[in-house]
Amino acid sequence: MSIAQQRQAAVGDTIESIRNIVAKGGVTRASLADVLARVEGLAAQTELWSETDFPPPEADERQARYLISEDADKSYALYLNVLRPGKRIPPHNHTTWACVAGVSGVEFNDVYTRTDDGSQPGVGTLEHSHTVEVGPGNGIALLPDDIHSVEIRGDAIIRHLHMYGRALETLTDRLTFDLETGRCQIMTVGVQTRR
Repeated sequence: MSIAQQRQAAVGDTIESIRNIVAKGGVTRASLADVLARVEGLAAQTELWSETDFPPPEADERQARYLISEDADKSYALYLNVLRPGKRIPPHNHTTWACVAGVSGVEFNDVYTRTDDGSQPGVGTLEHSHTVEVGPGNGIALLPDDIHSVEIRGDAIIRHLHMYGRALETLTDRLTFDLETGRCQIMTVGVQTRR
């Protein structure tokens, strides 16, 4: 069996188990902990996520995002993100659940608590809660309204799997937050996904 066939089988099995977890438990911290364990198991199969099949971004780019799988209705979307050091993604929510697991390298996720009530358009104040170092064997699970930022430090390119309840391209109401001004606005999808 080729690496591509092994990857397809492993991804299919993982997503089927994730579907079952969400169908039985809904979207809760407990169920997402189980989902994250499945994504971490898939990420641990490092031979499936090689540079040969998923090249790093060009020298003048910071991120290459590959769509690995998504359902026909754009749910249960799995991506591989390949990021260069220096990549920063400001605080944002997802409006769907998300689980991130490291294949190689570490990304620093700062998690925030929203301190305003969300009633005033364009206003979004945050307080830092904690930092999660996402790398092999240690991921992060996020509920739809959870807010985090991402930073790639050091000098190595990282590879991480990102599993979402809905495809990124469908998430039109995500917010990004400016810590200095206390403002928020709709977040774009960012880099073009490679299919």
